[in-house]
Amino acid sequence: MMVAGSDCCGRTDIKGYLPCEQCGDLRNKEDREIKIPRQLGRGPSSFIPVEEILQEGTERAQRQLFIEAFVSTGRVDNVTMVMGLHPEYLASFWKTQYLLLRLDGPLPYHKRHYIAIMAAARHQCSYLVGFHVAEFLKVGGNPEWLQGLHRAPQKLRNLNEINKILAHRPWLITKEHIEALLKTGENSWSLAELIQALVLLTHYHSLASFVFGCGINLEPGQEGGPAFQPPSPRSCDSSPASEDGMSSPSGKDAMQEVEVLMERMKLLQECQLEEEGVTQEEMETRFELEKTESLLVAPTVDIAEPALPPNVLCFVEEPEFGYKDFTRKGEQAPPTFRAQDYTWEDHGYSLINRLYPDMGQLLDEKFQVVYNLTYNTIAMHSGVDTTMLRRAIWNYIHCVFGIRYDDYDYGEVNQLLERSLKVYIKTVACYPEKATKRMYTHFWRHFKHSEKVHVNLLLLEARMQAALLYALRAITRYMT
Repeated sequence: MMVAGSDCCGRTDIKGYLPCEQCGDLRNKEDREIKIPRQLGRGPSSFIPVEEILQEGTERAQRQLFIEAFVSTGRVDNVTMVMGLHPEYLASFWKTQYLLLRLDGPLPYHKRHYIAIMAAARHQCSYLVGFHVAEFLKVGGNPEWLQGLHRAPQKLRNLNEINKILAHRPWLITKEHIEALLKTGENSWSLAELIQALVLLTHYHSLASFVFGCGINLEPGQEGGPAFQPPSPRSCDSSPASEDGMSSPSGKDAMQEVEVLMERMKLLQECQLEEEGVTQEEMETRFELEKTESLLVAPTVDIAEPALPPNVLCFVEEPEFGYKDFTRKGEQAPPTFRAQDYTWEDHGYSLINRLYPDMGQLLDEKFQVVYNLTYNTIAMHSGVDTTMLRRAIWNYIHCVFGIRYDDYDYGEVNQLLERSLKVYIKTVACYPEKATKRMYTHFWRHFKHSEKVHVNLLLLEARMQAALLYALRAITRYMT
């Protein structure tokens, strides 16, 4: 999805084409205007009205990114269109994915796309499976491998165990899983190859969350069924704000939710200034309480398991293996992952950069961009410091995966994240194939769609970082 002629720093060289100063459309040297074709039909998302994404007067940075995508591939795919609501993040995402798929690395190109297929199939994501099946064939992949995982080389099949664990229960990864891959005779992986494979797996598990969380539609011509589980007839809500308008009860409730959130943020900020400090024991108790309460967060209606399309099922072994809560009642839980004991900044970043040059830097930039991304707005309010809210969302996602920050007061999560938002976050992060339009419309009902997409970007990156931390810690333990 990156531009031909781009380097890994995102600089572009679109030879022979210049954007028009007035409208932004591409013009070639002969001054013939090149229109970027707008997609007909359903639009990029089933959850977001197409006019919200393809609005006239699209800001220049966003439009330039779309132009680059079009020049590179001849089209602007649906994921790019939706991510384009946040151009700064999209640019960072592209740089990382370009290095991962297109530039030199330990793994050959066709195997990179096959690993992407394996990862996306764990979440039944027809959109990504179909996309990378086509890419696999373009770079010379063996069509026989597409008959199913059983037709792939044993070395790739050996990734199945760590693929399913990373996708659904990353806390179960141990140094023994790493050792099994690195010491399997003729089918063994090098450490550099394994690092790239792990980044690919976590990237596409998390991107599947984004696809389902934003209701991304299949591209024209894609086959294999819907990219996500279609909402039930009861779930066909409209945009976040009720179409009945501000005068309806639901419209007034949605307005009140915004004001309540604003007031809670203000009170928490005041309390932080006044409090002398919460004890470490109290902080730990609040985390354990939040982790236990997350067990109760689940969709309010049972969603039938969708039948796996054959072109996805053939890449999945043990399809019944799925997410289970980190802490379940009546079961002994694994120890909580204390973030301070193995941090991305001090441990994960350097390990990846040492074994896969430049990737650590690009991942770190992507994590930082999305974590710090703000327009200082909340719904209809401007000039708002949203740091506290973004941190609560990020830390709640990590909490769901058993990761605890010693210096964070998890009482803030309950204050700032309504139950419907928690249900959405947990569903999209842990079993994204069960996400519905009803879940999307039910939280933050008076917020803009771009703000909900921002939540999905936080979900994508927090989930990826959590899985990477578990995997990289296991590698570190293996190496020591």
